[in-house]
Amino acid sequence: MSDSIITRSEVNMHCSEDDCWIIVGNYVYDVTKFVDLHPGGPEILLEFAGGDATDAFESVGHSMCARMMLTKFKIGSLPEDERPDFIQAEYITHAKISLPMAH
Repeated sequence: MSDSIITRSEVNMHCSEDDCWIIVGNYVYDVTKFVDLHPGGPEILLEFAGGDATDAFESVGHSMCARMMLTKFKIGSLPEDERPDFIQAEYITHAKISLPMAH
């Protein structure tokens, strides 16, 4: 199902603790099973349930591990005409800065 095109209005219908979808970047994630496991508490995800969590996700500097974990919940992507105007690579670059370097 990860190749599904899902509109913002469809995401908006999944806005509860028992049915929680969010948008991060150009992708839609069903994080329902992760709400109670989120390290920052369920309130963080529920604040953005049914909406776009891109800025919040990026502003806290999630690790590459957290980004990889998020991909497990991907269920689709936004249609081309609903995608925000940003460059995904910028966010990835910021995340890599926070990774410890092996010597």
